[in-house]
Amino acid sequence: MNTKVVICGIELKNPVMTASGTFGSGEEYSEFVDLNSLGAVVTKGVANIPWEGNNTPRIAETYGSMLNAIGLQNPGVDAFIKKDIPFLNKYDTKIIVNVCGKTTEDYLEVVEKLSNQPVDMLEINISCPNVKEGGIAFGQNSNSVENITKEMKKIAKQPIIMKLSPNVTDIAEMAKAAEAGGADALSLINTLMGMKIDINNRSFALANKIGGLSGPAIKPVALRMVYQVANAVKIPIIGMGGIATAEDAIEFILAGATAVSVGTANFYNPTATIEVIKGIEMYMKEHGFTSIGEMVGLVK
Repeated sequence: MNTKVVICGIELKNPVMTASGTFGSGEEYSEFVDLNSLGAVVTKGVANIPWEGNNTPRIAETYGSMLNAIGLQNPGVDAFIKKDIPFLNKYDTKIIVNVCGKTTEDYLEVVEKLSNQPVDMLEINISCPNVKEGGIAFGQNSNSVENITKEMKKIAKQPIIMKLSPNVTDIAEMAKAAEAGGADALSLINTLMGMKIDINNRSFALANKIGGLSGPAIKPVALRMVYQVANAVKIPIIGMGGIATAEDAIEFILAGATAVSVGTANFYNPTATIEVIKGIEMYMKEHGFTSIGEMVGLVK
């Protein structure tokens, strides 16, 4: 039985990785999880300069899910290179750096600084608001998606994964645009946009009013989008959105994902990734699969 998968020429020991923003850069989770067991660690978002993030409160629990409006708080790429990359390089796992920015130039600066660093892939978070376009996310316009992908590919030394926003009319159109721009792989979905109101205080639960919805409640939407994209493009897909168990992960693989990311589940079950890995192995044994590849996109 072989749990290895290959994405953009990079071999992962298994298809399970962490979702950006839910695992830091691995250090705080390393006492609960053997990072050597993971297919890859996807880091928190990294910008060209330190970002303070949004005002508090920034997290709210909702039925079957959570809302966050952290605002991609991070210490910036220079601090990341100095502290986080050396930590992760102590482990036998692939490193995928999530890159964020407010202009195309912001993204390019981070990609350029990471070009000579020992990291395996870059995941470009195009759900960030494009300040030059009045705040609309890069990932909500197909021309913008294709253009920013092309710009990343011009200078990136590592394979580029474009992380798609689900807050669009047609996810397949955005996926095709990223593919046309030269993306090596896609990851989806990022959070859906949501809101919660405290009826006793008659105020918004988040200082930002609107936040990103994640957790089990969004899985059916994420699964549908992964399936649509898998049938629209030829590049590999990393599926995510509400994955908490091996069963969830297997659904995404059967729908067409080559690999999966566990996100919100890490907050309430720090060993969720390990449980998913073991569960996939058990499923493969029970059903006679000898490789992950045999399962990918099996359900048509």
